[in-house]
Amino acid sequence: MPDLCDFTFTSTHRFEDAGGNATPLQIGVTTNGQGCRLAGRIRRDIVSRLPKDVGGAVQRVGRMRALAKARAVKEEERYSDGEDEADELEEDNRVSTPNRPVPSRSSSETEPESSKRRIRWVAQVSEYWPISKLARMSESEMEGVLDGERTPVTSPSLEHPEPVLPSIHSLVFPRKGRILLVGSGPGHPSLLTLATHTALTKMADLVLSDKLVPDAVLALIPKTVQIRIAKKFPGNAEGAQMEMMEAAIEAAQRGLTVVRLKQGDPVVYGRAGEEVLYFRSHGFEPVVIPGVSSALAAPTFAGIPVTQRGVAESFMVCTGVGRKGKDVQLPGYERARTLVILMGVARLPAVIQALTEDQEQGGGRRDGKAYPPHTPIAIIERASMPDQRVISSTLRDIVRAMDSIGEQRPPGMIIIGWGVLALWGEGDVGVLDEGGERTDEER
Repeated sequence: MPDLCDFTFTSTHRFEDAGGNATPLQIGVTTNGQGCRLAGRIRRDIVSRLPKDVGGAVQRVGRMRALAKARAVKEEERYSDGEDEADELEEDNRVSTPNRPVPSRSSSETEPESSKRRIRWVAQVSEYWPISKLARMSESEMEGVLDGERTPVTSPSLEHPEPVLPSIHSLVFPRKGRILLVGSGPGHPSLLTLATHTALTKMADLVLSDKLVPDAVLALIPKTVQIRIAKKFPGNAEGAQMEMMEAAIEAAQRGLTVVRLKQGDPVVYGRAGEEVLYFRSHGFEPVVIPGVSSALAAPTFAGIPVTQRGVAESFMVCTGVGRKGKDVQLPGYERARTLVILMGVARLPAVIQALTEDQEQGGGRRDGKAYPPHTPIAIIERASMPDQRVISSTLRDIVRAMDSIGEQRPPGMIIIGWGVLALWGEGDVGVLDEGGERTDEER
């Protein structure tokens, strides 16, 4: 490219109608000389994502504009052209919107007023009607729109625009804010509940998300919705938690729908209880929407049943870290029980020590007898995601195993018990058979 030239050719595509004829719609992509091949790929991606009849829609809207102009007398035609351009300029620059009230046709309507009304109808139809409907529009339908006989469809959120001058007689009522406490499941977006998906994609004005919610879930949220990620890290958890709760109250007081998005299920170590009480004390009763808990989903994705006849008759879920980072009392060993520990991988050596050491040495960190060192254990990281990883070993060797594989991939959890081996290979469902404990170390 010459030094003094900033022009580059675009990779273009001309849309055709159903009959194969060229339409007025043409798009071009340029990378300004930085990647010509990539420009072609981007152009193909854009074209593939647009409706096939988008070119026909442009053609039909152009015809409707022409009809609107043709109705005005020659001296007002210049006025309608200017009005058309002004309206489009306002739309593009967001000074105004096509949803301004359009006056109904009246018997006393002047020619300039009629022209202005028609152009505004065209703007509304262009903005809110589905592309497929625009592409199929007949001339009789166009005439009906321009005559004011067919009211264009408007966005439900904009059906009642606020008056320019507030009035005590206005029927526009202030919108009441609300707060939703929502569980996002173990990670993969396909595991969102329908209620959660609806809250994120159709209801939210503001999403306050925990930092462990994966990008694949956040990508579902419309671009018009603001997303804030919790700034939780060791030593700042309490401050970040309060910051998110205060932000939710402030937004709800402004009439917004706030979605407080949490990993897994909000009431399974998600601090939902304290948020419910906090929001309630500030005048908002939150709606709690359950999520698929990782405590159950992660073992399933790893091929580990938390209960299995002949192996595990019960399971227990606990946390590996207490409030403000304090140690917690872990349960003692029961051969027929699966233990699920959340938020414990980062302090795995301390957890293993608390489970296996003598009661006198443990200092009360375990309630019950010690776990045998040959007890199976599995660490599950990023459950349900494409990069899910499962590390299986015994309590004796798991710390060494984790050190040997390198960096951790949060979020992770710990599964301890004979259920870890129940479905491995040909399976082992005879753990609870009479005398089965005598061969535990060989398993």
